Amino acid sequence: MRITGLGHAGMFIETLGGSILCDPVIGPSFFGSWFPFPDNRALDWERFGAADFLYISHRHRDHFDPRMLERYVRKDITVLLPDYPTDDLENDLRALGYDNIVYTPNGETLKFGELKVMVTPLRAPSDGPIGDSSLSVDDGTASILNQNDSHPLDLDKLLSFSKPEAYFTQVSGAIWWPMVYDLPQDSKQHFAQLKRDAQNKRAMYYIEKVDAPHVFPMAGPPMFLREELFRYNGWGEQDDSIFTDSRQFLEHMAEVRPEQNGYLFIPGTQVDLNNGALEVTQTLYSDAEIKHMYGEKWEYLAEQRDSRQDEVRAEEASRAPVLPPDEMLAEIKGWWEPLLRRARTIRDGVGGNVRFRIGDLDMVVDFPKAKVREYAGEECIYWYTIPADLVSTNIRDHEIDWSNSIFLSMQFEVGRSGKFNEFLTTFLKCLSRDRIEYVENWYAEQSDQTEDVQLGDWVVQRRCPHLRADLTKTGKIEDGVLTCSLHDWKWDLTSGRCLTSQGHPIRAHETPDATDAVDADASAPAAV
Repeated sequence: MRITGLGHAGMFIETLGGSILCDPVIGPSFFGSWFPFPDNRALDWERFGAADFLYISHRHRDHFDPRMLERYVRKDITVLLPDYPTDDLENDLRALGYDNIVYTPNGETLKFGELKVMVTPLRAPSDGPIGDSSLSVDDGTASILNQNDSHPLDLDKLLSFSKPEAYFTQVSGAIWWPMVYDLPQDSKQHFAQLKRDAQNKRAMYYIEKVDAPHVFPMAGPPMFLREELFRYNGWGEQDDSIFTDSRQFLEHMAEVRPEQNGYLFIPGTQVDLNNGALEVTQTLYSDAEIKHMYGEKWEYLAEQRDSRQDEVRAEEASRAPVLPPDEMLAEIKGWWEPLLRRARTIRDGVGGNVRFRIGDLDMVVDFPKAKVREYAGEECIYWYTIPADLVSTNIRDHEIDWSNSIFLSMQFEVGRSGKFNEFLTTFLKCLSRDRIEYVENWYAEQSDQTEDVQLGDWVVQRRCPHLRADLTKTGKIEDGVLTCSLHDWKWDLTSGRCLTSQGHPIRAHETPDATDAVDADASAPAAV
């Protein structure tokens, strides 16, 4: 088996049963903000586009690049479609002309001659754009796991496919941006450091659990080549950004888990696996070029910025004309109010007014009353400032996921009073009837958490109120605070109150003699 790095989360897998093109992206993505690091334009995209199978892990535009697919990937390719609760990804692919679709049932092995594959989807509101997935591949000569951006809860089921020899996983995510918040600079630096540390710990949790002999960090970080975003590359010029690059992570991994082998996986990296034997070569870049990319990163990034402004300008020219404020308000009101009326759990979870300053439009979304109107001085729990051309473009395109467009672009500002509100973020990426109904039903199903377990001197519900992780495996208690290691969510066990986000209380009580509780695994991982 041969795996070639295509940049960011992209890879080309050659097996005895055919080749698989995974998440090919050239970009730029998210309103011209993200470019793959390092530059991957010089790859042989015609060759990779002639693959036997296409696998798009999820709809985030740093994984799904419609322009790249249109240009390079043949229309009759066999598409391995993850089993998601809504048809958004399938509809996107069919709109591009890809109709040769194979539906991959959740966690089931599919065979294509010598090739075996399994796609494991995640479907919670917080999983990517309402869905994320991993790909397992085995052709008899080797087995690999492309976990990508996904954070699976049931690793035992995932690893029952086969023991992976090579493990490819995200180590540098973009869940939220401390940089865009209305915060003092030292607070931004503090939160950025916490997020980088949490990402490292979460990545190491999976690396230790999967326990593959060969580990390849991938799926980030991006390059920010827009002038106004350039300083946020990597850890930021002022140490207030969140992206750890692959080489930095490999240095960390070598310190905390030296028994496993980690490798740089960038455009042109070629990994050959054959019955346990491994060979890693580089087919695109010289050693000197790689040293320049990582050892003189800011110089390399500046070179990329200065040479690629035509791509930034082309993206800006593709945006919609700015709508007048009254027309924009009418469009959003007609679009969002019917969804708000269906989103009772989300409305209760947000529990207040959210202000949007969009160019000359100043509007408020009254979640309790399911209303959109002009702002009139109401007290708000969140307030956004967003360029009017981005919103006008989303209205033109009827973009149902503003996280997968505006918010991942980092071209906005935000402030809040109180904690992060997951329900608000969920609403802004569920701007369709199908998505709202799915998420409302999902939240309703999560309320039935009947089994309790004992963790130290506490009895708590077994399933995490956030994404139902098994707390016997992911939970740790210190000083009466429970931390779930998957997403670093915390609860005060005395009150049951979630310390990370509004809502999501936990059921817990302190009882050293709780004989009826199920014993928990005493070797729970350290909190993220």
